[in-house]
Amino acid sequence: MTKPRAAFGPATQDAAVLMLMFGEDLAADILRNLSPAEVQHLSAAAYSVEDVHEADAERVLEDFLTRLADETGLAYHATGYMRTVLSDALGPDRAQSVLARINPLSLERPIEVLDWMDPQAIIEAITDEHPQIMALVIACLDSARGSVVLNSLEEELQPEILRRIATLGSVTPEALFDLEQVLQRKFKESSSSSASQIGGVRAAARIMNFMRSDTEARILKDIRKDDKDLMTAIQDSMFVFDSLGKSDDRSLQTLLRSIEPELLVLALKGADDTLKERLLSCMSVRAAAGIRDEMQALGPIRLSDVQDAQKRIVATAREMADAGTIVLAGRGGEEMV
Repeated sequence: MTKPRAAFGPATQDAAVLMLMFGEDLAADILRNLSPAEVQHLSAAAYSVEDVHEADAERVLEDFLTRLADETGLAYHATGYMRTVLSDALGPDRAQSVLARINPLSLERPIEVLDWMDPQAIIEAITDEHPQIMALVIACLDSARGSVVLNSLEEELQPEILRRIATLGSVTPEALFDLEQVLQRKFKESSSSSASQIGGVRAAARIMNFMRSDTEARILKDIRKDDKDLMTAIQDSMFVFDSLGKSDDRSLQTLLRSIEPELLVLALKGADDTLKERLLSCMSVRAAAGIRDEMQALGPIRLSDVQDAQKRIVATAREMADAGTIVLAGRGGEEMV
């Protein structure tokens, strides 16, 4: 920072720099709340500042926000305002970097804007990117859209992407910054100083829950060639149709009311007797009898049709669990206490 012509203390210099960065309107508001002597002193300090390096500006802002948070707590309730002010002073990227260090609570999901993007837009954005970037993006999607995006990629890439999702852990700010570049800076939050937990075996398993049975089998088979333990971990974390029997009666009743009878008949054709009775016991006597009659009249059906029907019911169960409508228990679901 260029030395001022007059002798001013460090605090006064920093205040002058801060006022200059905040722009004319905000600077005027600041001066209106000062005494005449303070206005003269601060104005003289501001006039004497000829240049401010980016590193100095960032330090001044960081020190200001730290003191604001420590002394008043206002920094934690004015995130939107401070982001706007800092963005005007430093630009959006540097502003968020400073704000994240001062107020980690201002960070929500690292790429929340993905929630507002349709799968096709995401596919187009990541098609030509490195598999690690693809994995990061898909891992941050909800499971249903993640499976759509994964299924739309080239088949030979799918096992590699899922493998990377399953082995993701703490993602560095640099990796998140690369992700921002892929989506052309459309994210709500930029890189932070603390690592974010993205992906993992459970995320990979949840995506697989929405895949067709043949696609699931192919991807897991390919992963098994390189890492049998990883494949087993993914399988163990998947919520499958058989897992439904471990859920509570109320959740099963709510789920079954949302399932078309024809789909349930198809799914139960491939279920063991214990699971059949468990699910039918959560229906009215009349409805359960109707399902049994339709199952007997259905005749032989292809195993792939049964599996796909079970997948669709599991996908519905997952969506309802994510919405808080039901609670799932068992393999890959919520643990019951």
